[in-house]
Amino acid sequence: MKRNFNTEAHLRALSLLVFCPERSDESVHHVAGLDEAGRQEFFRLADAHHVVIRALEPLQRKARIIGDGELVKITQSLREREHDRIAKALMYLERVCARIKAAGCEVTVIKTLDHWPDFGSDLDLFTNGDERRLVHVLKNELRARHCMRTPGDRIAHKRSFAVPGLPERVELHVNRLGPVGEHIKLAKRFITRGQPAIFNELTFQIPAPEDQVIAGTLQRMYRNHYIRICDVFNTAGLIERKMLDFVDLRVAAEEAGVWPGVATFLTLAVDHVKKYRGDRLELPDSVIASSHFRADRTLVRGDYFRFPVLPYGLGLYIHQLRHTARSGNIPGTARLSLVPPLASMGALAHTVTGNSGRVW
Repeated sequence: MKRNFNTEAHLRALSLLVFCPERSDESVHHVAGLDEAGRQEFFRLADAHHVVIRALEPLQRKARIIGDGELVKITQSLREREHDRIAKALMYLERVCARIKAAGCEVTVIKTLDHWPDFGSDLDLFTNGDERRLVHVLKNELRARHCMRTPGDRIAHKRSFAVPGLPERVELHVNRLGPVGEHIKLAKRFITRGQPAIFNELTFQIPAPEDQVIAGTLQRMYRNHYIRICDVFNTAGLIERKMLDFVDLRVAAEEAGVWPGVATFLTLAVDHVKKYRGDRLELPDSVIASSHFRADRTLVRGDYFRFPVLPYGLGLYIHQLRHTARSGNIPGTARLSLVPPLASMGALAHTVTGNSGRVW
């Protein structure tokens, strides 16, 4: 009789498939032993962690070896559906970027393409253009519908649009980055240091490797307080391929007050790789020394690897707030002071309704 499993077992199986596919026999036997509900949950988690392509390819190969024809068929169908989704989203992404650039605004695709060959759940863009002009382009030229903005979105100058025919939302970060839009100078790097990259024969501007790490840090360490398998894999890949200029990364992150978060984000990636692959990636000693905690402080809760807001998330926030205040950045300090009430409102909304999306 096939059995269901808990989230932690699913995430272990996914992590082994992604980080060590050649030694993932445990994973294929795990999935083969699941009942229908368990498999649906496993595949849902693969999607939530943006590793559908990276996990299901080795899973299908292993299933073929053990002769599980049903699992081979299921994984093939899911992979084909995901490839079709990505191809369609890329065509829309190129169209959106072209219209924004034609309006005289520079644009860089952030986060969405970091997961390649997988793909994000939204089309995330950063632009330094005029906000009113951008809204006009999306609404009048692309016939996009302006989605509801949360108080956090308004403060951070983030807008979401639903484009006809595109299941994914277009998320536009205008001139600012960070949970409350506290980063202006740091955000400019995403334009000035952006570089072209080709995906499915289409060319997009993407952030420099150091800025990819910064974007991941701002989202995971200072807002969501959890990491995903894709975050670990993407970051570990940059470290392993020696693509990061750690001196430049530290200078930019320290100036923005987020170096402890960046160092912790990098250290967590290295720790998770060691846990599932067995080898340790090299990080400068200064990175490890600046990290506020290690992966042993994370735990599976909900769908992700979470770390406690108290004391770790709070510690990172306080460091950033103090740094911003001491540097004389009054607007940035004022924005950061809004984080606790917004986070509290979001937590309350989540407790009452199960969803904090309308606030935070």
